[in-house]
Amino acid sequence: MLDFFTIFSKGGLVLWCFQGVRGPAAAATAPVNALIRSVLLQERGGNNSFTHEALTLKYKLDNQFELVFVVGFQKILTLTYVDKLIDDVHREFRDKYRTEFQQGGALGLLQGTFDFKEDFLRLLRDAEESSRVRPPTVMKTFEQSLKSQKTVKCMIETRGEKPKEKVKSKKSKGSRKEAEAVSAPGKGSAGEKQPPAAGEKEELTKDEILQKNREEFFRRHKKAAEKSSKSPKPEAQKEKGKKPRVWDLGNSNAKVLDYSNSATNGSAEAAPAEEFDRATALGDQNREPGRLRDLEYESEDEAEEEKVTQNPSKPSTKKGGGLGGMFGMLKGLVGSKSLTREDMDPVLEKMKDHLIAKNVAAEIALQLCESVAKKLEGKVMGTFTTVTSTVKQALQEALVQILQPQRRVDVLRDVLEAQRHRRPYVVTFCGVNGVGKSTNLAKISFWLIENGFSVLIAACDTFRAGAVEQLRTHTRRLLALHPPQSHGGRTMVQLYEKGYGKDAAGIAMEAIAYARNQGFEVVLVDTAGRMQDNAPLMAALAKLIAVNAPDLVLFVGEALVGNEAVDQLVKFNKALADHSMAQTPRLIDGIVLTKFDTIDDKVGAAISMTYITSKPIVFVGTGQTYCDLRSLNAKAVVAALMKA
Repeated sequence: MLDFFTIFSKGGLVLWCFQGVRGPAAAATAPVNALIRSVLLQERGGNNSFTHEALTLKYKLDNQFELVFVVGFQKILTLTYVDKLIDDVHREFRDKYRTEFQQGGALGLLQGTFDFKEDFLRLLRDAEESSRVRPPTVMKTFEQSLKSQKTVKCMIETRGEKPKEKVKSKKSKGSRKEAEAVSAPGKGSAGEKQPPAAGEKEELTKDEILQKNREEFFRRHKKAAEKSSKSPKPEAQKEKGKKPRVWDLGNSNAKVLDYSNSATNGSAEAAPAEEFDRATALGDQNREPGRLRDLEYESEDEAEEEKVTQNPSKPSTKKGGGLGGMFGMLKGLVGSKSLTREDMDPVLEKMKDHLIAKNVAAEIALQLCESVAKKLEGKVMGTFTTVTSTVKQALQEALVQILQPQRRVDVLRDVLEAQRHRRPYVVTFCGVNGVGKSTNLAKISFWLIENGFSVLIAACDTFRAGAVEQLRTHTRRLLALHPPQSHGGRTMVQLYEKGYGKDAAGIAMEAIAYARNQGFEVVLVDTAGRMQDNAPLMAALAKLIAVNAPDLVLFVGEALVGNEAVDQLVKFNKALADHSMAQTPRLIDGIVLTKFDTIDDKVGAAISMTYITSKPIVFVGTGQTYCDLRSLNAKAVVAALMKA
């Protein structure tokens, strides 16, 4: 049983609605609004179904008349006739009111009356009847089978007689072996060509073949030994003893490297002073303090944009021509006609391969191309517009829309909001091993300090050797860049650590309480790296997030991954949901994309991560200094992605 079926325009005007269950007339409003927000506006139309709470929604777009057909039913039901029903309703409704759509336009939609209930009920009955269980097929009689057409003679086999086909195949195998045996002794060494003898046509015996092969083997072995003995290379004399390696930036004094007696919790007074190059730590000296710059993309050889210029008096009908890059072989002018799937398939196939080459996950690339195809199918094109340029433009718009998700994370605004409630703003970092969680945590700490917020770093990676020491070094350097005397005697950054082997959730809870008592405004929680398939570690992470309820959960992922990005994010979210006891589990809120300076224009990981989670990329790491932190510029990423 259907819950509802509605038809509305892309402008938001409801043309007709059917309600299959009793209830308020606005029962379909929330699911349809969720479909519009999460799928249609976000360019995620690769799949024609959408789940909202207990309902499953299926939809179909009519791009020629800008219409949307949506059907909703309970997701526990398996209705096999829904796809056929929505296709039949789409065809019937469009054909019935084609004149109003073509002549009236938007005004015709406002003033028109669409009485479609009887037609819909008829189509619904037909679809339900077609889906009923069909009677079992009747077995064929002997006269209808192929066996009855054979004669008795062809089915009789005499003992010892083999089928002709098998005999032929064995004969051919035997002749092939004889030919190989004859040609083998005739093959001489590469440098010697022997003239054919007069009696070579006669077949050689096995002993003669073996003798020739032996002579050939000894001749080759003798030549190789002569070559190796001609010029023996003198062995380089190795120096006796082993000298210790001295690093250029190292320190020969072992006492300086001994931190065993250093103070806990990052006390600035007890920590030894460290000398380092300030310019190296900061990088860009012309930066504006506290400002998070947008990501920029500069290519040396910018891809030439397509420009189709035709004389209006002499429209060209020729198809073909060269275009730069991946679209070179697909140019074709289409005079005012509706786009069909056959027109777009070659272009979409090229685009899919191009996206995969740019590190977009294969599954995501396929769904993007499907979404673009559904968006453009049936759309009327202009006279001098190419299929390639139309599809490319639609894909660019979809990519920009994907990189600008529904919710924008403004960390500075949220920190100020937490200050009004007199509590610290808590951020938890999670991710797989080696993606740069601690390094980018230090970069974000520096950015927050430059915006005037004090930061407490909670060392909750109690597993990896050197994790606490790494954060301790970052804390000392950040204190050297922003000493207390520059901020009215206030300590701007401090490390809260309890060593190794402790419960990470407990350390995070203590750090948050410590920050509340000491007046720190932001708490950054560093966690151990873990693979998405490690169930015990994922349960520990879910416990840390559930117990401490951070304001922001950031997934740290590197820009080098392709298909792995989808697997990581899906399994991290699934693990957080499975191991959470809350009715609405806490999932990932945003993404930190690291190592972005190592990938050139292969920026597909940004698309894959944002598409699979619908969460924004909050920060982008682009280098090794504290200033190498950027905000995502969607247009710059799309420009790099579409570069041929």
